[in-house]
Amino acid sequence: MNLGIVTGIPGVGKTTVLGEVEKLSKEKNIEVLIMNYGNYMLNTAINMGFVKDRDEIRKLPLTSQKKLQYEAATNIIHDASKLEDKGIALLDTHAIIKTPSGYWPGLPKHVIEILNPKVIFLIESEPEVILNRQKGDSTRKRADYNDIEVIKESISFARYAAMASAVLVGASVKIIKNEEGTPSKAAEEILNVMIG
Repeated sequence: MNLGIVTGIPGVGKTTVLGEVEKLSKEKNIEVLIMNYGNYMLNTAINMGFVKDRDEIRKLPLTSQKKLQYEAATNIIHDASKLEDKGIALLDTHAIIKTPSGYWPGLPKHVIEILNPKVIFLIESEPEVILNRQKGDSTRKRADYNDIEVIKESISFARYAAMASAVLVGASVKIIKNEEGTPSKAAEEILNVMIG
């Protein structure tokens, strides 16, 4: 199975870049399955009666988080394995989760070993660009990312966490710059790494 994990802090443009990956893969006739870890966790959390919306998940106790992470990872691998070796699976997630009790790893040992990716991509943008994107996104509650210094700190923690997760499974870590107005360039870079 050819799995890549696409990470980045909220507002960096992961969803936009992955939308471009989807378009580009159709043009190149490459089968791509794009999954969102948050959706898998949300569905599980709602079914278990833990939350009502996505932004409540990161406020759950650590024990609930671990259970949801494990269940989501198992379901993701089940769905990705249907591709066999015919395509590329990309997982949209976070390397870190900023919570009231501190930063939690988004890809801890019990999760990364299940997922066993080929590469962990870190989508990055300039902190000022991320802040402006977050201010313009009324669909999400991101009050804890409304400061440039917090964004810079989060980018650093995301790098540390991605590398720590990669060490556990022998994956590579690739930083992809998502410059304003050019998500297709970032998408092309992701596809090239996955098919190369």
